[in-house]
Amino acid sequence: MQEEICFRPIGWVRTEAREIPRHHSVSNVRGEIHILPKYEKGLKDIKPGDEIYVIFHFHLSPPFEEKDLVQEPPHLPGVKLGVFSTCSPRRPNPIGLSVLKVIRVRGNVLEVERIDMFDGTPVLDIKPFKPPQAVK
Repeated sequence: MQEEICFRPIGWVRTEAREIPRHHSVSNVRGEIHILPKYEKGLKDIKPGDEIYVIFHFHLSPPFEEKDLVQEPPHLPGVKLGVFSTCSPRRPNPIGLSVLKVIRVRGNVLEVERIDMFDGTPVLDIKPFKPPQAVK
């Protein structure tokens, strides 16, 4: 069994916003995803209006501890939930997943909205968002 898995960022989030919603579904924050030039060709078929999954690293989260397996979400005071039923950034593997809307594509830069990541957040991967009914 493999003990360690290493990922390298393909790019970084850039936003001037200082307050970030905790979830993309309630965010109207705009920003950019700057992809490393060596991966720019991979953006070829992304266009304005597309929705994309952005997989990222919660790089500002403190190290995960056993006590974090059950947490009280900020929007549900007094309720304790298992970490795997929450969107908490405090996770065994600090990986986030958001659905962002593409506004514009400029070379290796995606202008997007619904940002729920801080400036400088490492982006690990991008995948097309396909609602279940759209997959055949």
